[in-house]
Amino acid sequence: MAVSVDLSKALDKAYEDKSLKEILDASPAALAGVTDAAAQALKDALGIDTVRELGSNKYFAVAGVLVALEGKTT
Repeated sequence: MAVSVDLSKALDKAYEDKSLKEILDASPAALAGVTDAAAQALKDALGIDTVRELGSNKYFAVAGVLVALEGKTT
């Protein structure tokens, strides 16, 4: 099954036509709004070098779950 997703607003212009693998292997600066300085800070603080590592980082995963749970608890 083919899936098509428009990520143009989520990616830096230089990555809009790249493959998923190329994006995942790229620096977090490939994401729109993430500067080279912020990507360097992620690397220095958490050892995150790629978009893949950012997306699978345990701290960001926990934060995402907490946000998803917001408003669902009584």
